[in-house]
Amino acid sequence: MIHTLEWTDRGVRFLDQRKLPNEETYVTCQTYGEVADVIRNMVVRGAPAIGVAAAMGIALGIQGSKARTAGELEREFDQISDVIAKTRPTAVNLFWAIRRMRETFSTLRLLPVAEIGEALVEEAQRMHAEDIAINRRMGGYGATLMPASGGVLTHCNAGALATCGYGTALGVIRSAIEGGKKIRVYADETRPFLQGSRLTAWELVRDGIPTTVISDNMSGALMRQGKIGAVIVGADRIAANGDVANKIGTYTVAVLAKEHDLPFYVAAPLSTIDLETPDGTRIPIEQRNPEEITHIAGKAMTPEGIQVENPAFDVTPAKYITAIVTERGIARAPYGPSLAKLRRDESPQATAAS
Repeated sequence: MIHTLEWTDRGVRFLDQRKLPNEETYVTCQTYGEVADVIRNMVVRGAPAIGVAAAMGIALGIQGSKARTAGELEREFDQISDVIAKTRPTAVNLFWAIRRMRETFSTLRLLPVAEIGEALVEEAQRMHAEDIAINRRMGGYGATLMPASGGVLTHCNAGALATCGYGTALGVIRSAIEGGKKIRVYADETRPFLQGSRLTAWELVRDGIPTTVISDNMSGALMRQGKIGAVIVGADRIAANGDVANKIGTYTVAVLAKEHDLPFYVAAPLSTIDLETPDGTRIPIEQRNPEEITHIAGKAMTPEGIQVENPAFDVTPAKYITAIVTERGIARAPYGPSLAKLRRDESPQATAAS
């Protein structure tokens, strides 16, 4: 098991994903401000991992509170939540985690501060354990969609590193391989942060899963050659109509898959489904530092003064998506009713929705 993040006696410990694959180093945060920086600077990334990191940051902040009254503590909770909420606006799991911690806090707000802090730590750790269990259930559903053999393409990193363990899209692949399917993964390098070539490749090599890294502009050619039989990706937010926000470049891959008559799957926990956002046009898209495009390892690769676009995500319309895999089953078009049904169903062992 890759420990992407974990609660320790010294603080919240994160595997520094900026240093992979060359260095396996860790960052320990002792304040909620440090956790916010870790999220913002992509020491930790991936929607599910960001959500749990946010919860742990809130717990850390309340645990260190000097508040003397319930009113002071509530104002401090709001301040901590506001700082963390501003780190990564596209990943809806961040806001889901804040809401869940707020609900827990609201039921405890009149207790002594120390007891509230302990309860919030327990809630954050519960969310950590739940995430791993959710990914394994999701993997079981998604494995049924994977081809018996051949190439499966993934974009960005939706594996153990993007979650608390096992992974969403890569969890589906892991589960399929554990079930005997003979899959080779094709991992887009995923410019500009290289989550595919640095992170997806790193964790799949550790697992002994056959993996080939390709540049982002190769996928269409490999589809045409018959080397890819399916595509599966993760998500940072799924709108009520099934539009999916994921790492920039996902939309391009989805269009290519449609052209080549290949299934395009999305794997994400129910916490990534945002029924309050009607469609993809309403999803906020994070804009990141232009230097992620213009520089590599600190060295300028473009002429000075050039204009740069660096959106972290794009939106894939629902019409390009074959199915959405969750921990409660598989949603298919029309996504409005199928996603809503999965959200209403309280049973974690729900059968696939169609």
